[in-house]
Amino acid sequence: MPDTPSHSNEKPEPESAPDADPQHRPPRAAAEGQAIEDAVPGPRAVRAHSGAPARAAGATQSRPAPRRPAPAHTGRRPQEPLAPNWQQWQPSRHEPPVWIGEIGSDEPARVSVATLWCVAVTGLLSALLLGDGLGLNLLIVTVPAALATYFAARDAGRRLRPWTLVWAVGGVALLAVPALRDAGWPTFLAVTSALALGSLALHGGRTWPGVLLGPFGLFGSLGTGLFWGFQGVRERAEGSRGRWAPVVRTAAVAVVLLIVFGALFASADAAFADLLGGLTPDVSVADGPWRTLLFVLGVVGALAAAHTAAAPLRWDRITVRPGPARGRVEWALPLIVLNLLFAVFIGVQLTVLFGGYDKVLSETGLTYSQYATQGFWQLLGATLLTLLVIGLARRWAPRDGAGDRRLVGAVLGVLCVLTLVVVASALRRMDLYVDAYGLTRLRVSVAAMELWLGLVIVLIMAAGAFGGRWLPRAVAVSGAAGVLVFGLISPDALVAERNIERYRTSDKIDVNYFQQLSADAVPALDTLPEPLRSCALEGIERDLGDADEPWYATSWGESRARDILAERPIDPQWEECSSMNPRNDSGGERDLYDDGRTGDGY
Repeated sequence: MPDTPSHSNEKPEPESAPDADPQHRPPRAAAEGQAIEDAVPGPRAVRAHSGAPARAAGATQSRPAPRRPAPAHTGRRPQEPLAPNWQQWQPSRHEPPVWIGEIGSDEPARVSVATLWCVAVTGLLSALLLGDGLGLNLLIVTVPAALATYFAARDAGRRLRPWTLVWAVGGVALLAVPALRDAGWPTFLAVTSALALGSLALHGGRTWPGVLLGPFGLFGSLGTGLFWGFQGVRERAEGSRGRWAPVVRTAAVAVVLLIVFGALFASADAAFADLLGGLTPDVSVADGPWRTLLFVLGVVGALAAAHTAAAPLRWDRITVRPGPARGRVEWALPLIVLNLLFAVFIGVQLTVLFGGYDKVLSETGLTYSQYATQGFWQLLGATLLTLLVIGLARRWAPRDGAGDRRLVGAVLGVLCVLTLVVVASALRRMDLYVDAYGLTRLRVSVAAMELWLGLVIVLIMAAGAFGGRWLPRAVAVSGAAGVLVFGLISPDALVAERNIERYRTSDKIDVNYFQQLSADAVPALDTLPEPLRSCALEGIERDLGDADEPWYATSWGESRARDILAERPIDPQWEECSSMNPRNDSGGERDLYDDGRTGDGY
């Protein structure tokens, strides 16, 4: 029992009420209360309970209003009440654009075993064949990759459509350019265009967004395609562990037998050794990292193509709305003024073409080459700007009835016809310039570009007359066909042939420029007399080298050039070749292709 007795009859001293006056509190309690009041903001309004007894008027005047019990003091400042408009300070959630959801497709079906095998073969062929150069090997690697996309599209329920076949056949035809030609620039254009057509075949496209964005859609499947293929391999590996071991053992035994008996037969017969060496890739340990990278690129590319075939992006769902229609006068007046300007320019060009060159050159102070060069580049720029003007004019054209349609057709039709005359004038300037100063790679390229722009203008005119739903695909087909023709005609061979004809008529030739051409120019340069022939072919033979490249990495043009040089070897003499370089009045070397200016230039 405690020592202090308890007094049961005594009531304990009552604690001070929370709403009591601070003056009647004990000193310590008053101090604690004051500290709490300093830390806690002012009391909030409390709704009166309906069952609370009413206070007398005198009591309400003498005592403060009741308030809530003060919370226990924690030493931290409580949070301030939020402002009514606190949402405006929160980070806003950015919703993705609507078109991203529109172009998306459903999840692809699980990758099939046939697709996986084709992808593996594509990676293996890429590692073995593509490391030695470009040639027929591109077509060989494309075959299993195309089969992988076919199996993936079949599993997804997609059907072969006519335009899909057009894009696919066009892409394969473009890959024939590196197999036939040795020049680098046509090969680059052909391979790039083949990738674009292949992507169009996988996506499909009939509108301008579909045709313009479809060639880039394949890059969006690089990561997703790799993940899709990895999932398929993992699922099948987990479900068929017992069936993989016999396949691996069989393949290993077959490879060992081929290596052992192939080595024995090669050592027994030299002819068989040459045949085997030409058919099999030359793989060394030093090429391991490079071959591994090519294998990875082949697998990733084939999986991206197969994933695109199974779940393509629908670029055609992007809606391009026409701009606000303008009034007839506001829309037609600037275009009519532009047509008048074109007409005046064409009138001057007709005067020049009919024998007015001497007068024009005397008035302008330009030389013949300067006038031709300057005119071509400006006219090429005018053609490109005209296409832009036509596109913008169609966007804001008036469209309130048949009268507006006739007005738009008439104004834009006249502009297209005048632009075709400008294209013809530019090509005529180029022809005159080439007759005087020779043909170069750059001049062939820009002339081909001007011809294609003229074809696009003709297609636009046909679309205005017969409807333009087919126009985007027609422009894409014309571009791919232009690249194919540009590669098959062999620009380097054309340059050599044209300049040899010029040499026979004017006795002017630039041997140094011939040495920069590719092996495609060898048949034409082989017709030159000695010592011009040896001097012109010296640079090409040096680029070819003595090493015999594999058959799958050698173009037909390169193979033909090697045969010609092997049958008729060259014997260049440095003194004779250096004396053939044309010189200007100051004693320095002059390039006849640039009218006295250094380098190829234009």
